Amino acid sequence: MKYYSTNRATPVVDLEEAVVKGLAADRGLFMPETIRPLPKEFFDTIDRLSFHEIACRVAEAFFGEDIPKEDLDRIVCDTLAFDCPVAEVEDRIYSLELFHGPTLAFKDVGARFMARLLRYFIGKRGAGRTVNVLVATSGDTGSAVANGFLGVDGIHVYVLYPKGKVSPIQECQFTTLGRNVTAVEVDGVFDDCQRLVKSAFMDSELCEKMTLTSANSINVARFLPQAFYYFNAYARMKALGKASELVISVPSGNFGNITAGLFAHRMGLPVKRFIAANNSNDIFYNYLLTGTYSPKASVQTIANAMDVGDPSNFARILDLYDNSHERISSLISGFAYPDSRIRLTMHDCYAATGYLLDPHGACGYQALKDGLQPGETGIFLETAHPAKFKETVEAAVEAPVAIPDRLAAFMNGEKQSVAMNADFSDFKDFLMRQ
Repeated sequence: MKYYSTNRATPVVDLEEAVVKGLAADRGLFMPETIRPLPKEFFDTIDRLSFHEIACRVAEAFFGEDIPKEDLDRIVCDTLAFDCPVAEVEDRIYSLELFHGPTLAFKDVGARFMARLLRYFIGKRGAGRTVNVLVATSGDTGSAVANGFLGVDGIHVYVLYPKGKVSPIQECQFTTLGRNVTAVEVDGVFDDCQRLVKSAFMDSELCEKMTLTSANSINVARFLPQAFYYFNAYARMKALGKASELVISVPSGNFGNITAGLFAHRMGLPVKRFIAANNSNDIFYNYLLTGTYSPKASVQTIANAMDVGDPSNFARILDLYDNSHERISSLISGFAYPDSRIRLTMHDCYAATGYLLDPHGACGYQALKDGLQPGETGIFLETAHPAKFKETVEAAVEAPVAIPDRLAAFMNGEKQSVAMNADFSDFKDFLMRQ
């Protein structure tokens, strides 16, 4: 499979180069030249397949030309050492629980897959230069990537995060690891962190000294595997007899997650439509209303992983639908919620059903409450364990939230981070000294 840039100003590359480079030389995002539809027989029997079996079939459609089936199946099965189950919250509304991985967030799927895929490519190359993974995080990406790559030979991870703008538990998950993980605490917002990462890839002197790649959802190896759990969700709903007229609501920040769902839809996933659920960072919501994309500075909210003012993966959505607002808005609707509404949603859902939502899942859940039409069944993505936002959730639901043992273990470590301003020249100097 070849991959082209969304800016279409550079030659196509193979999978290995797309994964190792992360970002195209023209600052575009890599896209596969072909998105292969899965056969009808796959969907006819999907409800009888395990999550592993489903994911291996989907992975083969994406990566089968580049990786032998035995190696690819091993990567997939090693990635999915946990389940992503569907849970009924109330009539016609289900939660796709994506918090059962090692860092209790949906990004465990993409981060673990990318780590194993990159290790596979490094193994093929043999001993050589270290691959340096740069990742900007507004919360869960950093912990998922750091833990996914922890201890992997030949890889060093730099996690850039905005000072004071991630939850204390999230911060512990990537600042206490050490070894081949360096946490960089940036005095700015997530968009500053993302800008520093993208600028690093475009700096010829830096790229001459270091082999750089990104583990944000701009990397095809991060966002494509997220399609696995969309197919699994459909399979579980089909087994319940609830798969017709299916709507999926996705809490959306950098838009990698919903882009993976759109790829699944292009591959034949029988989903009626999608909802992009935003917090106060409502850039995509406004695009749906007006047809004009107007990025702006992000604002801080209690759903911090969605605090993105210029979503990178919007370029992929435009490319996927030929820049057609009509096509995009016919498949995706949107809602945007301020913190006050998110808090009230967490409270009301818990009071009515006993189900705990995290602030991001609360946006997805509320979007279904507001947007589900008669005859439709909805799934929202519960993207992180509520305990990762313990203080916020407890204040909203007026009840204690237990911290799982594997999450508590992160909190016992000592914080190790490098303070950094948002100026690229300083970040470049830091990397050049490594």
